[in-house]
Amino acid sequence: MDRIFHISERSGSLRKEFIGGFTTFLAMAYIIFVNPAILSLSGMDKGALITVTCISAALGSMLMGLFSNVPIALAPGMGLNVFFTFNLVQGSNIPWPQVLGIVFVSSIVFLILTISGFRKHIAKAIPPVIIISSTAGIGLFIALIGMKNMNLIIPDANTLVAMGSFNMSVILGIMTLIVMMILEIRKVPGSLLIGIFFGTVMGLVTEKTTLPQTIFSMPPSMIPIVFKLDILGALKWSFFPAIFSFMFLAFFDSLATLLACSKEIGIQNHSGEVPSLGRMLYYDAIASTFGALLGTSTVTAFIESSTGIAAGARTGLAAIVTGIFFLLALLFTPLVAMVPAFAVAPALIMVGVLMFRSLALLDFNDPKTAIVAFLTTVMMPFTYSISNGLIFGFLSYILLHVVTADFKKIHPVLWVIGALCVLNIVLR
Repeated sequence: MDRIFHISERSGSLRKEFIGGFTTFLAMAYIIFVNPAILSLSGMDKGALITVTCISAALGSMLMGLFSNVPIALAPGMGLNVFFTFNLVQGSNIPWPQVLGIVFVSSIVFLILTISGFRKHIAKAIPPVIIISSTAGIGLFIALIGMKNMNLIIPDANTLVAMGSFNMSVILGIMTLIVMMILEIRKVPGSLLIGIFFGTVMGLVTEKTTLPQTIFSMPPSMIPIVFKLDILGALKWSFFPAIFSFMFLAFFDSLATLLACSKEIGIQNHSGEVPSLGRMLYYDAIASTFGALLGTSTVTAFIESSTGIAAGARTGLAAIVTGIFFLLALLFTPLVAMVPAFAVAPALIMVGVLMFRSLALLDFNDPKTAIVAFLTTVMMPFTYSISNGLIFGFLSYILLHVVTADFKKIHPVLWVIGALCVLNIVLR
């Protein structure tokens, strides 16, 4: 183990790698409940999604651990699954097999950009304000969906939205949210998972949900969704904005996560660069490609891996341990299927809170930064579209720097992105 993973070289131990891998699993296991809940709204089979979520997370984490030797786990990403269901399937009436095809194509493009090294030019072209504010905007969007699924907010003909009635399901959802908040404040590992468990138990106590006939079982079949992607159907010019959005979200989400975790591990060189970053991005794209084939939205690196790193994980062995626990979770799928919506919805709200806090990194004393950040952030939930938020962000950034004659901050690649944004608006 030491020869393969260089555990002693990174001041680690087998015990720390196991504890770190298990801690990461606890921190991100909520995705087993949340991802199927979101993607099943697109018409996909929920049982198959539970199996695919676990297998894609296990595969991605093991690939990253074995070939990149970093304790960073992967799974279907939050925000990306929301974009899949609410923007493309429900918002644009695109059948889910074609959306899986879009995910596959975007993953292949991402893989080509990674291999060619062009990813470095793209990373330099996108302004930090858009990267940061898009994370916050996606957080707001996810929180909005969580509140809607919890019936905390409901549609209203006069005010667009209003507060829902406080029935037992809403009360249990609020109680679950409070538990998650307290655990998060106290930095308890697996706070969201524990909260989901609490909400489910309260559902049993109040008879809002029932125990399954069996706790252990073979995992549900993947046949309803595996290899059902429509790649040829995804190769349409009208789908280019969706492909770009998937690629943008996956690229910068994974890039930010990989850089942050690499810093915590201590594998940066004297110049602050991560020598193995290209390899990590490569296997991130490989995992996303396999995820689309299996039948899920984009697979990406999870920032929750930092909890395992804080617990002592330093090598890829920890990511492999995380992957093994995702495989073991397949034996408990009846328990996953019984979890009520009011126990899962608060997790969406908490994910939104954690993503929204990224805005603290921006300087709002700069009017241009404040305007771009505001439009990027609020247009995602207000228009119920992640891509719309990105369009407003890019166009407002370009416009503000043009009218202030600050052309040096507009990278040449941004002009191309801006033109595509305008074309997307015109062709609607």
